[in-house]
Amino acid sequence: MSDAERRSRAFLLARFTDYIALEQGLSPRTQEAYGRDLQRFAEFAELQGIAAPVDVTARVLRDYVYHLKDLGLSPASIRRNVSAVRTWFRFLTGDGIVVRDPSERLETPQKWRTLPEVLTVEEVQRLIAAPTLDEPMAFRDRALLELAYGAGLRVSEWITLGVRDLLLEDGLVRVFGKGNKERLVPIGRSAIGAAAVYLRELRPTLEKGEGKGILFLNARGKPLTRMGAWKILRGHVERAGLTKHVSPHTLRHSFATHLLEGGADLRAVQEMLGHVDIATTQIYTHVDREYLRQVHRSFHPRG
Repeated sequence: MSDAERRSRAFLLARFTDYIALEQGLSPRTQEAYGRDLQRFAEFAELQGIAAPVDVTARVLRDYVYHLKDLGLSPASIRRNVSAVRTWFRFLTGDGIVVRDPSERLETPQKWRTLPEVLTVEEVQRLIAAPTLDEPMAFRDRALLELAYGAGLRVSEWITLGVRDLLLEDGLVRVFGKGNKERLVPIGRSAIGAAAVYLRELRPTLEKGEGKGILFLNARGKPLTRMGAWKILRGHVERAGLTKHVSPHTLRHSFATHLLEGGADLRAVQEMLGHVDIATTQIYTHVDREYLRQVHRSFHPRG
């Protein structure tokens, strides 16, 4: 039995498909979408140590919605995933499989807080130091983390970076962001060094003709997926002992915030992040102000 079949049985996904087709009368297209959405949720739940629907809590569902955001899904896709989970719980409660519905108060993207969580510089250092040389993929993971933080990349940009996009002699990385818009982002010595070691020592052994020129490959020699990149990050967050919710976007937020804390010009940060509208970048000035308030409270004699 495959992993997908085992998950389908454990989370009653086949019975759910019958329910939405026969009782809810949803269109075949919606049935297919909900099926994919619930398979994704079941995979996430298993990673959290959950073996059956009765073990799913409101906290797990909230973490799952943030996980969808971390994967780069659009608000519309996230809303459909939330709808799928709510419909699944209606089925579960209706059949008496679970007594309480933890999805009742599940928030959708419109209600999320606007201020992003960021790591301190020390937390970033601990995270980047987490891959150790006794791990076979340490060179790849170190380069991945260094570039993600060092260039403020979106997760979609992590996994689509090409080998040719690393301009190491110039200290630049070429990034294709939203709308395939190209930007050049400077990277520092640490990111340059980590990328060079990965390119020299590990990537050639991973490349089996299916890398498609993409920089970051998995153990099978294929380009990393969003889920693959997220799992790598999650593993190193745990090894580093970080207690904050850390996503690929957390590293991007931290990149921007640390630049502004160091005195960088907002326009320069906008350019590096690839924001079309500076209003999008200005959220980080709010983060920066909160950081200043914390410093004042901590260190001013009358704070």
